[in-house]
Amino acid sequence: MAIDGLIILDPAGRPIIQSSYTTYPAAYPLLHIEALNNALAKALREGSVDPVIYIGELSCSSACCHVEVGGMRFVATISGDADPLIAFAFLDCFIEILQDYFGIVSVATLKDNFDIVYQVRGHFSKETLDSSGHPLTTSPNALSDIVLSPSLISKLLASVSPATPGASSFGSNGAGGAFTSPIPWRKAGVRHNHNEILFDIVEDMRGIVGKNGATLVSNVFGKIESNAKLSGTPDLTLTFANPNVMMECAFHPCVRLQKWTRDNALSFVPPEGRFILADYQYRPPQGALISNVPMPLSLKANMDMGEFGGTFALTLTSRSIKVMENLELKFYLGEDATSAQCTLTKVCFATSSFCPKNHSRQTLRWEILNMRSSGSWILRGSWTSKIKAPRPAHAFQIRFEIPSYSFSSLKVDQLRLSSETYKMYKGVRMRSKGSIEWRW
Repeated sequence: MAIDGLIILDPAGRPIIQSSYTTYPAAYPLLHIEALNNALAKALREGSVDPVIYIGELSCSSACCHVEVGGMRFVATISGDADPLIAFAFLDCFIEILQDYFGIVSVATLKDNFDIVYQVRGHFSKETLDSSGHPLTTSPNALSDIVLSPSLISKLLASVSPATPGASSFGSNGAGGAFTSPIPWRKAGVRHNHNEILFDIVEDMRGIVGKNGATLVSNVFGKIESNAKLSGTPDLTLTFANPNVMMECAFHPCVRLQKWTRDNALSFVPPEGRFILADYQYRPPQGALISNVPMPLSLKANMDMGEFGGTFALTLTSRSIKVMENLELKFYLGEDATSAQCTLTKVCFATSSFCPKNHSRQTLRWEILNMRSSGSWILRGSWTSKIKAPRPAHAFQIRFEIPSYSFSSLKVDQLRLSSETYKMYKGVRMRSKGSIEWRW
């Protein structure tokens, strides 16, 4: 088996929903829950818990894969020779479907919609897993035919109420289910008064910078998020001005691979609603001297370690041609840190806030909400520790966002529609974000 079952834990570590595990001992899910809670309790700071936790109390090899959403832990239990990536893909798909149904996934949302969550969870166990425990049917359009959303349930109840006028209007758009359509990911007979399709090119930089300021590794991973509201069965062809910047591509099942291999064009009949059309990795130009993607910022850190504490002076400078937003720098002071004092020097205009200490995690956090191109900020401060030789982390964790910008400069050339005669609106947006480990 690849995936044995699913467990959802509340913020206190107590199970809200879990699979039945009828073919396993009664203690099987409890051992996974206990192992995860113990690992979380031993965690010294955010992000220090392994995403895959091995369960040693069982006679067979077993582990749990977990992700956090809305303060809850979604856990997929696996056993045998199973690939954890399948479990994480399963969890991501399950969470995305819950977001499609409810919008915001939280404890209150799950408790208010227990019946729908149980149906989705049950059909994930039966409809979307084959005999080997691998995901099978994960299309939201197909699952929505089996499990009605809260809004559709309200319409259905209103349609069967004798006191409600216009009861026969429920389902009047004539859209058939995804299981009745020859295309598994798209319903038949979809109709819209306004036809449009939107594309969001989202790129994520992940990098590591060494003590000397040289980039050790930097990669950019992108995805094309789409939102289609098109009538009938639209056949689309999307071409790019520079498709050579994309490598290691992974496509939605609707994409015709032969067309991409031959012409570097995406030919597809899109699902209804939101979906991810493609994932890719940015390939820098072959003529570039280095294969790493340049960092959009620089950090100069002067650290002075002493007895029972230390001092620091940090200078952040933007190298981006665009405005950087929601920049956050985190510095773990060590589990024995007791206090921190900082002063902020403004070199150019920006808006910032500073949290000197996260009391539960001993983490110093510096936030800059808006940093213009070539803007700089300087943060000086000190911290104290209970031990003579303090042990802070030797790396800063930096996160940022850059709206209306892409590292790869991927550009859409044109989008052609065939098999339908109506005119549609086409929209393309770009945004980037990053996560960098900057060592000192």
